[in-house]
Amino acid sequence: MSSYIDVVHPDRHAPYLDIPNDVIEYLHYLDFVKLRSPRTVNGYYLDLRGFFRYMMLQWDRADDATPPEKIDLTGISTRDIAGITKRDIFGYLDYARNADNGPKARARKLSALKGFFHYMCTQVNKLTANPTENISLGTPQKALPKYLTENEAVELLKNIQSDFYERDYCIITLFLNCGMRLAELVTIDLSDFRDDTIRIVGKGNKERLVYLNDACLFSLQRYKKARAALPNLADKDALFVSKRTGKRLSARRVEQIVARCLQSAGLSGRGFSPHKLRHTAATLMYQGGVDMLALKEILGHENVSTTQIYTHINRDQLRQAVASSPLADKTFEEQPSAPDLGSDEGEESPDGTENS
Repeated sequence: MSSYIDVVHPDRHAPYLDIPNDVIEYLHYLDFVKLRSPRTVNGYYLDLRGFFRYMMLQWDRADDATPPEKIDLTGISTRDIAGITKRDIFGYLDYARNADNGPKARARKLSALKGFFHYMCTQVNKLTANPTENISLGTPQKALPKYLTENEAVELLKNIQSDFYERDYCIITLFLNCGMRLAELVTIDLSDFRDDTIRIVGKGNKERLVYLNDACLFSLQRYKKARAALPNLADKDALFVSKRTGKRLSARRVEQIVARCLQSAGLSGRGFSPHKLRHTAATLMYQGGVDMLALKEILGHENVSTTQIYTHINRDQLRQAVASSPLADKTFEEQPSAPDLGSDEGEESPDGTENS
């Protein structure tokens, strides 16, 4: 069965056949009420499925030798879930750590559990106690984002090799100049453009306008001409389409396109991805002097604290700031001490204490 579930288009992916009914209802709540993205819903699905597989082992309702995908979770009832305790949550988090899950992965799993049990207690009132209440793993240390240097970004743009060059060049250009997410890029429609702006629908269906620079406008104009010439254009609204089928590109296909472009530029094997191109755009804008609040709006961050990670990566500017001090080049030799100035250990006062 597919490990990716698109709750908006269940006919395109495997149905919910391997998780408890309460979890199915929670995922639909995330989708239709909370308006979470399919990627987010899928992440909760995987984490909650893993937790209940663990619980089946703890309840002795599955054998340790049973492959995880063979453990049947469909019989787990609301009554079973009501019996889960804080000790079970701690046990699962410890189990996850021993399974080589890092701090960020464990924090994500705990977040999924907190969301689910909060929903069960407050939204549908199926539970009276929340076993995840007051459990905290602390804030995992944020890793500095990986990004391309300006020279590497230029090399990427100069070395794109593709059977649909105009499209792939435009994709890379938008990533590097607008800092959009992969999920945002693949959902762009032709109607989202107004003059020199683009309407982007981000996380939580939140809209924002991003201005397009000359490089973006040039690449878009050239690509639109090539797109209009396709003989089999199926998705007439979608901006980025397949040359072969004329249908909207999937996120996975864009990942493959980016990987191929990185390879042709000699930048493969270094962990770069569409999301790293987003980091690259943000880093280069920040290094160019873009205000932090403006960068927050461009990237679609909900809080400026998320954007502030880019303040830690501009080492060159920090080095230049220190070097610009008027005292940066002032050095002096030790001078002979003047007589009778006393030592640096202080004097004793009449009452025997030391003055300093």
